[in-house]
Amino acid sequence: MNSNAPKKSLLGIFILCWLGLLADGYDLYVYGATLPGLIGTAPFSVTPAAAGAVGSLALVGMLLGSLIVGTLTDRLGRRRIFVSALALFSLAMLACAMAPTWELFAVFRFIACFGVGGLLPTAVALTNEFAPPGKKSLVLGAVLTGPATGTVVASLTSLALLESSGFRPIYAIGAGGLLLVPFAWFLLPESPSFLRTQLRSAEADRIEAAYGLPRTSEAPASSIRISPTRALFANGTARTTALLWAITVLSLLTIFGVSTWLPQIMRTAGYGVGSSVSFLLAYSVGAVVGTVLASIASQKFGPRPLVIVGFVSAAAALLLMSVNPPAAVMTVLAAVAGFGGLGTQNMINDYIAQFYPAATRATGLGWALAVGRIGAIAGPTYGALLVSFGGGVPAAAMAFAAPALVGAALMLALRSKTTQQAPVASDAELVA
Repeated sequence: MNSNAPKKSLLGIFILCWLGLLADGYDLYVYGATLPGLIGTAPFSVTPAAAGAVGSLALVGMLLGSLIVGTLTDRLGRRRIFVSALALFSLAMLACAMAPTWELFAVFRFIACFGVGGLLPTAVALTNEFAPPGKKSLVLGAVLTGPATGTVVASLTSLALLESSGFRPIYAIGAGGLLLVPFAWFLLPESPSFLRTQLRSAEADRIEAAYGLPRTSEAPASSIRISPTRALFANGTARTTALLWAITVLSLLTIFGVSTWLPQIMRTAGYGVGSSVSFLLAYSVGAVVGTVLASIASQKFGPRPLVIVGFVSAAAALLLMSVNPPAAVMTVLAAVAGFGGLGTQNMINDYIAQFYPAATRATGLGWALAVGRIGAIAGPTYGALLVSFGGGVPAAAMAFAAPALVGAALMLALRSKTTQQAPVASDAELVA
């Protein structure tokens, strides 16, 4: 191939991944933004307990999506999984908008979250592989503003439509991800590292040459790699894998507890529907800005110290919210909590993407996020208990600050270095 041929732009890959994650974030966090229009109002008039149960059930779908789809990505390829997950959760959002009963809404919400759970590890793996070697944290950080931006869009959409039109048009807008499907199918390249694991080296060479990427290493011809899942515990990585799972559990418990119930908690504190949703908007804006700033710092210092700073920032902001400051101060604290919540999880994803090699990157992300969904599942129910018992803003703020502080302590136990070598199977570990 002519080495002087013009290289294809990498920007299109990153934009598609960002747009996919924007749709992912919108579809995931729109539930919290629309809760004030679902609880106690027509057509469903659900109770806080029922709303919390559906929020947790939907996150079981995310757990399964992260686990199953994340693992399949390292077996079936990034491009195919990206397109399939995007189409699935977009169609399910349209079904949520049309659901005639609360029970069917819950089913469609479960399906949507299954697709949402599968997209993130795939998009992160693609972005990390195609990002220039010296700018991986910057590029990945920029792409990971997608979910938080989706949350901003969900919050603005709810502010504009929830009181006047109800929840249905807000969920219908979430089906807009379908518009991205043909572009992703025709424009996204396949991962060269995946192609090499499938012994399709000629295709991998063409893609790397077309995009000006450094050549990925070949798997040794005399050996077969262990399965991606088993590789997460090979060559001394078991301790780090376990710690990353625990950290992700604590991070997602905080994120989903706060983002699901922040609008409703503010409403019970005397704020109107519009102003209570605006706190979620501030939380989301803080996550976007915080992710950008943290990714810039991460390029120099690595993601680990930024995760620690983020956890501590979230805990401090939540604890300050517990003293019921004025509304303006509360908005600023919500933004700081957003950086410490979604922004911190983005840095955790960056750490995981750099820790695992390309052949197991999506599996590593998928498993960490799947196990982390235990925290995400607990978060909405945890928040529902606080609302049901009348704990109010102070009790909720202090309750969600605790896991953030524990997460910071666990991150301190991890080493700073994130680069690992892909494990290769021994004769006793050959996989058929």
